[in-house]
Amino acid sequence: MAELLPETLRDSVIETTTETRYNQLADQLAEAIARGTLLPGSRLPSVRRSAEIYQVSINTVVAAYRRLEDRGLIEARPQSGFYVSNALPVLESRVEEHSLAASPADEVLELIDTVFAAQTNPAYTNISLACPQTTDFYPGGKLGRIMSSLLRRQPQLISQYALPPGNLHLRQQIARRSMSLGMMLEPTDITLTHGCMEALQLALRVTTQPGDSVGLETPTYFFLLPLLASLGLKAVEIPTDPQNGLSLDALELMLDEKRLNAVIAMPTAQNPMGFTMPLAAKKRLARLMNDHRVPLIEDGLYAEIQFGPTLSPAVKSFDKNGWVIFCTSFTKTLAPDFRIGWVAGGRFSEQLRQLKAVSSMSESALLSETLAVFLESGGFDHHLRTLRRRYAALVDEAKSLIMRYFPRGTRATQPQGGFVFWVDFPASVDTVKLFELLLKEKICMTPGTLYSPSGRYRNALRLSCCYPFNARYTDALARVGRQACEMSGLPPGIVTQAAE
Repeated sequence: MAELLPETLRDSVIETTTETRYNQLADQLAEAIARGTLLPGSRLPSVRRSAEIYQVSINTVVAAYRRLEDRGLIEARPQSGFYVSNALPVLESRVEEHSLAASPADEVLELIDTVFAAQTNPAYTNISLACPQTTDFYPGGKLGRIMSSLLRRQPQLISQYALPPGNLHLRQQIARRSMSLGMMLEPTDITLTHGCMEALQLALRVTTQPGDSVGLETPTYFFLLPLLASLGLKAVEIPTDPQNGLSLDALELMLDEKRLNAVIAMPTAQNPMGFTMPLAAKKRLARLMNDHRVPLIEDGLYAEIQFGPTLSPAVKSFDKNGWVIFCTSFTKTLAPDFRIGWVAGGRFSEQLRQLKAVSSMSESALLSETLAVFLESGGFDHHLRTLRRRYAALVDEAKSLIMRYFPRGTRATQPQGGFVFWVDFPASVDTVKLFELLLKEKICMTPGTLYSPSGRYRNALRLSCCYPFNARYTDALARVGRQACEMSGLPPGIVTQAAE
């Protein structure tokens, strides 16, 4: 994009007091950003050049640029200049009272069924399903070659049961890899499962009984709600900060009052908000659960897709007495259709192994051995590095589109990993109604109410970024934005005041 700004924008800056001049210049530039005249990532004129263009002092331009930086609309890059920010206004911390223990509302469960039906319909453009839409996100070719080789060399694999706890070679590789998340596991600590959802279900079944209360982040992964309902469990929403995760003060109070029989949390690259809890908070969380002897079921599904240079360790790594159960799978990182997950159960390991045996018996010996060979070869590490970069870039691209098309006043979380994040529209946007409108256009998005057992977050949605932003998906996002603008009566573009 050209460095100079449009003449209409340049001519609108009037000569008056210094304070008015820099405020007006800042407001005009902010308006250009909101309209999309200045696109995210584009470079602004240098301070000296802007002073010449607008016939103002350098100090006036510096003050205007500083004001835009404070709003989060532009950013300074060392030895490069000023650029329009790619960052959406950050979703602010909110203090919410936790709800009483209750079964998930029927309307929430019904809405989950409706959304899932649309998500799995190939006729719909899906911007919500947390599953990559193209094969190039996974090393399918390499896995296929490994599998073919195994079948030639070990044809007996397809005639064997891999009884619980599952394929030893794969459990050995998982134990080795778990060190990257700070965990020191033995193969005997690990039971293979049919994806992460079975791991979570098994963990709930060995730690709770019907009528018990389970603490959840809010918002939380929406399929936990029908899972709790199917097991006759009650949900308790624990206040959750969009940047820092579970309110540990609120959690400690609930534990002191003996209101919780178990807790499910996703402390790393959380779904749907994308946060990773600070290290000190993870340590305190592990200590609380051990001190109160209440199991924490840690969902680590996205833990290896962190964007930072080093991986934040799992809460399980700080578990002293085995009260943290770690659940994850390879479905989001390597091979969705293999449906191979695992659980490290701490003090519950033997119960988990026994329950796995009587529930679904075993996982495929061939698929498990295929994954084990791939992990042992080192191919997974290279694949993960590529995947992390790609998802980080796609999240940034999605934010740029939101900044351009979504109504003014929209805010979002700042994911530290994974490929989903949380978007808050202005309060006048009802995302359940928005979902219904978009279904008529064969576009599927997930309303925020799905992510709360009590049906909160009616003006929010989760956005998934695990597909290339080609014309189909870009047009779908733009259509979501246009409908939300019509619903709110607000113009598209990033906020210009709320971030001050």
